[in-house]
Amino acid sequence: MEGEASWVNNSFENPTRDIGEFDLFSELSDEGNKEVNAISVDLILPDDLLERILACLPIASIFRAGCVCKRWHGIVSSRRFLWNFPHVLPQKPWYFMFTSSDEPVGYAFDPILRKWFGIDLPHIKKSNWLIATSRGLVSFMDRDSRSELYVCNPITKRCRKLQEPPGLKVSDYSALAISANRISNGYTISIVKSKLGLGNFFQSDLSIHIYDSETRMWVTSCTEVLTGWRGGDESVICGGVLYLLLYSAGGGSTDTRHGLIRYNLSNRSSRGLLIRSFIKVPFPLTCGRLMNLNEKLVMVGGIGKQDRPDIIKGIGIWVLNGKDWQEIARMPHKFFQGFGEFDEVFASSGTDNLIYIQSYGAPALLVFDINQRQWKWSQKCPVSKRFPLQLFTGFCFEPRLDMAP
Repeated sequence: MEGEASWVNNSFENPTRDIGEFDLFSELSDEGNKEVNAISVDLILPDDLLERILACLPIASIFRAGCVCKRWHGIVSSRRFLWNFPHVLPQKPWYFMFTSSDEPVGYAFDPILRKWFGIDLPHIKKSNWLIATSRGLVSFMDRDSRSELYVCNPITKRCRKLQEPPGLKVSDYSALAISANRISNGYTISIVKSKLGLGNFFQSDLSIHIYDSETRMWVTSCTEVLTGWRGGDESVICGGVLYLLLYSAGGGSTDTRHGLIRYNLSNRSSRGLLIRSFIKVPFPLTCGRLMNLNEKLVMVGGIGKQDRPDIIKGIGIWVLNGKDWQEIARMPHKFFQGFGEFDEVFASSGTDNLIYIQSYGAPALLVFDINQRQWKWSQKCPVSKRFPLQLFTGFCFEPRLDMAP
């Protein structure tokens, strides 16, 4: 199928096939139709120059280059290449789409080549697991027991299982976030657990748990009882601050269905009660998706109708400046209609300058470039809907070779 390419066997973990030196090739000169012998460029280029040339390829092409011969495989899998690669040619974020409601199988979309690749995600067992990404690392946790937690690089297949998070063994809602350090390549993971009060659904117990990859330890850094609000499964770390999307527990006005609280990870402080950092979402949303775009907090939300806020009529994108939300884009109606069917909740994630939006009911994928203010459909994903209740979801991640959990 057009746009589909296999990725499964193109991992650096696999041995390269035994290929000899390039054969000499011949060409005809323009003068006198004389046959002249030419030498493969590969034979005359030193390793450092060949390394620079290969580093300018898209990441999918680098994997193919590693299968050409032993010399190329040795170059693209060397530590020096893996370290220098991200500084040569920045890669645009990819989008992995699950193509099964149960099995964790799917395809990844490369916006540079505009192709889909088959990728196997290590250890993840179901497509509904909680997922968070940062700088090439992907963290995922099971929704049932919240006890299985992994961090992996989906490109290199390197993976680490983390110790079980502390806190409530059973929580009604959990939100997962990860932030990788640009200098040390270490990472921080946060899990926010929320449990509704027994007999009082207007109150919820909320706790924040932080994992540091350098110490490899968990710390429960904050606990609080919220009234009128509850946590959910939407959080993100941006600029050293953990943001959590809150949902109204009832009793309030219909225009305050969502809110935001902040927790400073650098000094492990919310400057008092978490609720004091509350930022109102001043418009009715059917759902909200938080993401970190170049250390700016961005929210993609479903815009509800004025008289029926639970019915979606469009999708907007906002950026948080201080305590104020600024709308930067609204999906044109032709794209909104292009999804065919669009539920009140949907999948959306992004990083760098790209935002991906996907309906749960179909494999259509829309890409928004925040710098160019441009909307564009991706190439068609090589999957079709097999039954009416089949769901599709996914996540955005940076394809990197230098990051390891």
